[in-house]
Amino acid sequence: MTLWLPPQGETLLARAPVAFASGAAMRVRGKRWFRDTERNDIQAQLAGWPEGPTYTERSAAKATALNTLKGTAIAAMTVAWGALSSQGGSAGGPSGETGADISHDRADEVEDFPVIWAAPDTTARTLPWQLDPGRSSPDHYRTHAVVTDRRLVIVGFPYVKGDDTLIDDEPLWDVARSGIKSVELRDFKARNDAKIVFADGSWVRLSSVKRERLTRYLLEPLDFLSLDSLTTAQRETAERFASTKAPDAQPPLVKQNTCGCFRVEVLAPSTVHAFFGHSGLNTVMDAEGTELSVTEYHPDDFLT
Repeated sequence: MTLWLPPQGETLLARAPVAFASGAAMRVRGKRWFRDTERNDIQAQLAGWPEGPTYTERSAAKATALNTLKGTAIAAMTVAWGALSSQGGSAGGPSGETGADISHDRADEVEDFPVIWAAPDTTARTLPWQLDPGRSSPDHYRTHAVVTDRRLVIVGFPYVKGDDTLIDDEPLWDVARSGIKSVELRDFKARNDAKIVFADGSWVRLSSVKRERLTRYLLEPLDFLSLDSLTTAQRETAERFASTKAPDAQPPLVKQNTCGCFRVEVLAPSTVHAFFGHSGLNTVMDAEGTELSVTEYHPDDFLT
């Protein structure tokens, strides 16, 4: 296993699977486009990209008809679940976390679905084609985003089905953190997408099953506490947690949360998974350095 790791002096913060997003609204479902600022298709202009699928959005009338059929089917299922429940049976509805039913960006989520928006010679045009599921099947090749304290990196590796630990990274692309203007979470239909806007105004819409892991340290300030600044008890707890989680654990990342407690996070190369990225090795300790049980803190303590 050959993992991409930052050089000495650069701190690894997160790693998560990532790809260009796909449309969720009926008119653009499963599709994606690459646009300039006039909404022209630019995929043929992207340097080094192999030929890929050309999508045509469904007509508004056809999309409405399909949505009506879908709504009728869901209503019928709801009635069936209700009947089972009223008879004392058990029935499980759809599972998984869902997003918002109403789009607040119809132009880019319902009527069109650009995943690259870029004028000539802008950052988004340099993104690697391997992020496109239409050109690089995730059944054979995976792409991950790696976040450090200095940059965002995209790596890729051949995927062997059934072996999620065999990873041989190929660095594909990177951008300095100063080249990222903002990160916007997009929750229409699912909570997997994020729009990353670059300093030159171009942007990309990415999808990740571990979106929070990918975006957390692009959204949060990097106000980590040095181990030397901790009390003896706090430092011992953080270092003990790291040493017991993985033999190759990197020095723990410690942040003080608004609750007054401390979040401790550990990354270890041996925990990288082809589907999930880095495992989330986290704990919370109080001001005295006592590690708290899961019943003593709120999940948001990891995120604030």
